[in-house]
Amino acid sequence: MVRARTINVRDLRKSNRSRVLGELYMHGPMTRQEVGTAAEVSAATISNLVGELIAQGVVIEAGSEESEGGRPRALLEVNGAYGQVIGVDVGETGVLVELFDLRLHPLASHISEPTSGGRDVDEVVGQILDGLRQVIDQTGVARESIIGVGVGVPGLVEHGPDAVVHAQAVGWDAVPLGRLLRAGTDLPLVIDNGAKALGQAENWFGAARDVDNAIILLLGGGIGAAIITDGDLYRGSSSSAGEWGHTTVDVNGRLCRCGASGCLEAYVGAGSVAARYSELRGEPEPVTEHGIVDVIQAIGSAGPGDRAAAQVLDETATYLGTGIADLINLFNPQRIVVGGWMGAVLVDTMLPRMREVASQHALRFPFGHVDIVPAELGRDAVALGAATLPINRFLATGAVPMQTKPIDRQRRRMPAADRRD
Repeated sequence: MVRARTINVRDLRKSNRSRVLGELYMHGPMTRQEVGTAAEVSAATISNLVGELIAQGVVIEAGSEESEGGRPRALLEVNGAYGQVIGVDVGETGVLVELFDLRLHPLASHISEPTSGGRDVDEVVGQILDGLRQVIDQTGVARESIIGVGVGVPGLVEHGPDAVVHAQAVGWDAVPLGRLLRAGTDLPLVIDNGAKALGQAENWFGAARDVDNAIILLLGGGIGAAIITDGDLYRGSSSSAGEWGHTTVDVNGRLCRCGASGCLEAYVGAGSVAARYSELRGEPEPVTEHGIVDVIQAIGSAGPGDRAAAQVLDETATYLGTGIADLINLFNPQRIVVGGWMGAVLVDTMLPRMREVASQHALRFPFGHVDIVPAELGRDAVALGAATLPINRFLATGAVPMQTKPIDRQRRRMPAADRRD
């Protein structure tokens, strides 16, 4: 028999702080009454919690709105200047490190190009640590004001003290990335799959922000999916849910980077798409990550007379449409968002064909209730999504003050043009 966990006063207070802060972060500016209603807490509780959060500097008053027959009501929002977060994208052509304020306004960035194609663990760890130092030095922010670092990586992430990464396609076998990074930095770390980081960013700020059931696709050298169900990221029993690229489209098909035959990624991953284009043109297959990117760019910008590009785009869209139909039948999403760096280059050309093929293979009823749309956040969305990982933890804990938190917070309202909400 499982004994129910007792909820004490401290747990309830933390939960209330988390809900209030989450509502303000996602939907602010809001009045006290609005946030109380949205968070489902009493007026007295709102008054106390908001007072605490304002005193802490996490929440600020951001103007006011007129009320009917009474005093103007203050508008509240999360203070972007309260702290900073860092997002890291361990990508195919480099390691991108970006520093943001708490409202995810970019402050600094640094990119390193690996000599090993992003496969040598020690090199990647060194580039992440160097990138952290570079963005901190560029801005001069105090290390103790950094709320956390989110890292988006290829492959599966086994969440635990060491954040062990399993990425067969790039030769990472049980890499204790968390432990390796902590040997070089004391900043709080959150490590997750890059597609999941991208999905959280699009769900918070992008093309999936107004739906509770969505799937966000990452198209690049690897192919992945983030599954949002009832507003939450679905992970599965060991956080490996969403490995869409390793679903089988041909049991006797092409060899995939993971070692299996006939994976979707073997047909629509950037390396496979570039190799197919080169084959049709009678040209050497690109062998470097930058060479693959150049070929994908060439396909995306090809004119109507480039028959090889037209054929590759049709083949790729056909496989993707078929794979999307499987997702529609399995998960019944309201929206499917097509993202990733290769998606950003090719989606406008391929989307009509992808929709057509998906309509042919998906069940009619769920297909009639899904939108298939491009991503909105651009090619740096994985780094942005990685930065949401420590913010998510910060919101979930109710912004409990850190012992080393500086007391001289700049309490200012960010210009509206800089906010992403």
